[in-house]
Amino acid sequence: MTLAIETKQLTRYFDDVHAVKSVDLSVQRGSLYGFLGPNGAGKSTTIKMLTGILVPSSGEISLLGKNPWNRHDAIEIKQQTGVVPENLALFDNLTAREYLTFTGRMYSMDLSTIRERSEELLNLLSLEKVESKLTVEYSHGMKKKLALAAALLPNPDLLFLDEPFEGVDAVTSRVIRDLLAIYVRRGSTVFVTSHVLEIVERICTHVGIIANGQLVEQTSLEDLRRGSSLEERFLEKVGQTDDENINLAWLEDGPIRAGAPTITDVASEGPVS
Repeated sequence: MTLAIETKQLTRYFDDVHAVKSVDLSVQRGSLYGFLGPNGAGKSTTIKMLTGILVPSSGEISLLGKNPWNRHDAIEIKQQTGVVPENLALFDNLTAREYLTFTGRMYSMDLSTIRERSEELLNLLSLEKVESKLTVEYSHGMKKKLALAAALLPNPDLLFLDEPFEGVDAVTSRVIRDLLAIYVRRGSTVFVTSHVLEIVERICTHVGIIANGQLVEQTSLEDLRRGSSLEERFLEKVGQTDDENINLAWLEDGPIRAGAPTITDVASEGPVS
């Protein structure tokens, strides 16, 4: 089994907080790996370490068989990697096409290839009508699509996508899913975080679940489906059962009684003094 991503005892702490604790990832080449966990579980911190934004407190990382902390290897890895980070980090005063041109040149791509691929990606992600606007004017969803276009532009062997479906419309979500499927079919590797379990279960080949900074599950979707759904396994592994934390007694009181004040009534009374 050839691994695209491998970590050994990967750890990161901030002062007294252990954000990631001794994580051993094994991500096969050609897989679409869904990295799941509740908010604050350590997903984005892990991706930041894998992509060189954060230095691990301890542990080892191998990407595409190379050491990202070796200077020579790091340059080669970055040339083969595309990233959509948690904080999109776009340049506000560039247009979409200017940003893609800048990104392409950073990957040492020739201008004709940049222009050709930029045209295709802008059209595919429905950004062609706003490509002349500065990115500071973009909605969050539009910025997400531009960040994805930049990640895809160099045609990388390894894609890191932190919440790529957040803030995008249903049509674009389908386009992204189809694109990722194409990447995996050709042998590239995609490492994706998402809170949308239905999408992860539909597109991923493997999953890892992190909770409180620890990797609590790592398996193929095929093996997981033999015993339960992804949602059931996820809730079990993060320690959340059906409605154990829902304890609002007033929900049991039934609907609002007739004659009770409505929102309109309250608003007409003006601010509370």
